[in-house]
Amino acid sequence: MMEWVGQLPLVPAVAFLYVVIWCRAGATYLLGRAARRAADRGRVARFLESANVQRATDLINRWGAPVVALSFLTVGFQTAANAAAGLTGMPAKRYVPALEIGGLAWAVIYATVGLVAVMAWFELFLLSPWAAVAALGAIVALIAVLLQHRRRTGGVTASAPEAAERSGAHRADQTVED
Repeated sequence: MMEWVGQLPLVPAVAFLYVVIWCRAGATYLLGRAARRAADRGRVARFLESANVQRATDLINRWGAPVVALSFLTVGFQTAANAAAGLTGMPAKRYVPALEIGGLAWAVIYATVGLVAVMAWFELFLLSPWAAVAALGAIVALIAVLLQHRRRTGGVTASAPEAAERSGAHRADQTVED
């Protein structure tokens, strides 16, 4: 049954997904630009103060377009990065090339690896619906555990020196003797 996956039209699939990402990411960028103008109002202000948007804004301010392009290789961060690009007022002449490169990478990945994963699950479903449902349940459970862990830790991991500094183990006035 899986033989037909290799015969799917890859170029139209990539083109379709490329249009999707342009619409979705571009709209998120434009909403960020609009939100920037209305930042002092209710839900928009809470969104702008969220940890993901703050982290994305800091990265966008520091690194700019490469962060936007690389955000398309992540799950969950790309929306925040595109919104942050709009919120920080990243010029369209810098944003559009980042969207072109990152969006194309996203479209190719989802048209190939993503499609293969869906087809593999469908093949499993045809062989054993219970196994397919169990596999899907395991994936959902894993995602829930990861999200819960991220929520507990605040989604931020500190480097060893930062963690030591926070715990008080590292002090500027301490010296290490050989």
